[in-house]
Amino acid sequence: MAELEIFDGKGKSVGKHKLAAPLAELTVNGMVLHRTVVAEEANSRQGTQSTKTRSDARGGGRKPYKQKKTGNARQGTIRAPHYAHGGVALAPKPRDYSKKVNRKERRLAIMAAFGAQANAGKIVLSKEVSFKAPKTKDAQAMLVALGLADVKRVLLVVPEYDEMVVKSFRNIPNVEVRTAPSRDGKAASFSARDLLVAHKIVITEAAMKKTEECWLA
Repeated sequence: MAELEIFDGKGKSVGKHKLAAPLAELTVNGMVLHRTVVAEEANSRQGTQSTKTRSDARGGGRKPYKQKKTGNARQGTIRAPHYAHGGVALAPKPRDYSKKVNRKERRLAIMAAFGAQANAGKIVLSKEVSFKAPKTKDAQAMLVALGLADVKRVLLVVPEYDEMVVKSFRNIPNVEVRTAPSRDGKAASFSARDLLVAHKIVITEAAMKKTEECWLA
């Protein structure tokens, strides 16, 4: 069973937290994890790309010159793809990229990713993350205290949306702020991809408790 140290805002150890057995001992199913991450990335695509084909380009309704006896290759329209200002061959059109993943399958993938990162020592448990005012300087100082100043990708998980925390970290390019999952599933939460691409995951004690209660309910 993985055991995580709890740190305060100054980087001092103030206790330990035992990760729930189902999370620490969960076997990673590569197929489920891959399918979930692919679906998450596909669902983030807007699919609004649109380019004109030869039938959409304006003009070109008249044959540019006669079929024979010109010495040129036969042409039917000046809006063919090989002409300047012509339409695009195999032009992309609006489409839906979304993929469906079952709720249980998605939860299993997120739990497996979280447990794998915990066993790899990439999760940092923080006592609390809060700011009286939005200050990037205070957020940067917290990262330095936790030894995460030079980490390229940091995922910060808080129990619920906190405007002061979000505004304090939004100017730090290597930090992403997410909220802990809720039982009703309405609140935005971190995904399996968020966990896998992060080099370090900072989660508050309250967010950790909320996450375990949601997943193991």
